[in-house]
Amino acid sequence: MSKGKIYLIPTTLGDSPINDVLPPKTIDILSQLQHFAVENIRTTRRYIKKVIPEKDINQITFHLLNKHTSISEIRHILQSVEQGIDLGIISEAGNPCIADPGSLLTREAHRNNLQIIPLTGPSSILLALISSGMNGQNFAFNGYLPISPQERIKKLRQLEKKSQSEQQPQIFMETPYRNKQMIESIIKTCHPETLLCIATNLTLSNEFIKTAPISYWKKHIPEIHKQPCIFIIGA
Repeated sequence: MSKGKIYLIPTTLGDSPINDVLPPKTIDILSQLQHFAVENIRTTRRYIKKVIPEKDINQITFHLLNKHTSISEIRHILQSVEQGIDLGIISEAGNPCIADPGSLLTREAHRNNLQIIPLTGPSSILLALISSGMNGQNFAFNGYLPISPQERIKKLRQLEKKSQSEQQPQIFMETPYRNKQMIESIIKTCHPETLLCIATNLTLSNEFIKTAPISYWKKHIPEIHKQPCIFIIGA
């Protein structure tokens, strides 16, 4: 019996029209799958219904996959793939497995020699980087920075130093409702000449992307509270 495949399925970054950001192949495979490992079942059900309105959501099997999912639960999810059933992994926004618990499942899948197929869709990290004007040859993604103000400032200093010494843009993100605190920490911590790219609402009608020195941002703080945002620090 042949084993199933694991598809990494991107989601939209907001309410942008599906056909603007997802290619036909991604939509077609999503329409065929009946088993999914997802971070949030309720929002995934809404997403699938938006992409494929005619799909019967009640016939789909959902497995919860979040930071609390144990290795034994992950192995249980993969049992169906071992038995020949295809599985889709869906994140809350953008591509699965980046700053996302899907990586735990794909790692275990590799250990079991299961085929993993990434599908095409929007990536806020790459969209922000290629629009920033910063070095696309050598860069680093740091995920979420510490929540504690002191630890966050310490980390920002480390990232700024690394961006300058290695000419390596440092990409990171924040939970949307903490964007204001993040910008305040960056402005307070980084040197006036250091470049900061703020990219928010990517692929949406109110998309905003701008790279400027910290000295500029001190006088022009954008209103991005509760909006999905990528930050990039560069020399």
